[in-house]
Amino acid sequence: MKRIICLISLLTFTWHANAQEGDDNYIVSDTITIKKNFQLIALPIAFYSPETQFGIGAGLQAFLYSQSNVYNSRESNILVTGMYTMKKQFMFDAFPKIYFNLGDLFLDGLFRYRVFPNKFWGIGNETPDSNLENYNMETIIVEVALLKRLPPNLNFGFQYKYDNYKMLEIEEGGLLDSGEIPGSEGAIISGISFLFNLDDRNNTFSATSGNFMQLKAGFSSKVLGATYSYNKYVIDLRKFFPLGAKSVLAAQVFLESTFGDVPFQTMPWLGGGDKTRGYYKGRYIDNNFYAIQAEYRNRFHKRWEYAFFASMGEVSNRPLSYFQSIKYSFGGGLRFQITKKNPTLVRLDFGIGRDGNNGIYFGVNEAF
Repeated sequence: MKRIICLISLLTFTWHANAQEGDDNYIVSDTITIKKNFQLIALPIAFYSPETQFGIGAGLQAFLYSQSNVYNSRESNILVTGMYTMKKQFMFDAFPKIYFNLGDLFLDGLFRYRVFPNKFWGIGNETPDSNLENYNMETIIVEVALLKRLPPNLNFGFQYKYDNYKMLEIEEGGLLDSGEIPGSEGAIISGISFLFNLDDRNNTFSATSGNFMQLKAGFSSKVLGATYSYNKYVIDLRKFFPLGAKSVLAAQVFLESTFGDVPFQTMPWLGGGDKTRGYYKGRYIDNNFYAIQAEYRNRFHKRWEYAFFASMGEVSNRPLSYFQSIKYSFGGGLRFQITKKNPTLVRLDFGIGRDGNNGIYFGVNEAF
């Protein structure tokens, strides 16, 4: 804790590059060069999660003030990062988020390259701890989404997604070596999704009021060059209830389902720093996943918050098999607002799940 507090005290500014995908939480601090319509920031990065342990890196972020969304004061930006972890994982990401026509059009993109040693327990909601095996995988992901604004707070559009998963190393005689797990020999995903959302949150980093509701429906097809064909549907519902001037109750319902020939890399994964905290991300994997979580947040100081959270969720082969073995978790943590005028937070959480599962999560912004 002393080390964490010392690190926090050295930071002067933070930014969360992927506001809706909370898996890549990290801390950044900067030196700034400002021009009239352009700002370039150098970004040292530090983060921690059970999947990566401690990691460090660096990046550059460019703000394009001439390409602002005038309806909600959100700025266009491009963030490029490179990171390395204690588990010898290398991650390179680029996130262009560009508004056009004063915010009526939004380009949301992602380029990702990773060499990521990881853990695998098999497919299903009841995989035993004894199944644990290690693997190493190289990943290339390209996503491009174009959204059209419908006044006042609705957005709809399409996304193209290309994933290339190359298995670098698997355990001899393990589940992945058996050839029975889809994706165990690698996978190429190529497909299109339809997106529709309502977003009237007061900010995307640590909302204290408003709603976020998103529907995503898409497919991967061999016609587009994929090695696996399947459909995927995602529903993400979030509501923020102000409780006086200093407290908020946040709630989320998340559903994800896949149908068809689905590699394990793109199946829903339970766990991680944003949903069902307390479980290693990927501890349970299957075709369907739900998570329900709530969090109480209280600002007990101008720049400090504490939070308590609880969640429940499951993966299953079929949605009708839900509620057979619920994976619950609970926990709490602290948040620190780095600057007085920016709502971005540094977050430290500890989550406890079933059967001895637990995790510490040190990153940026709220889980949802």
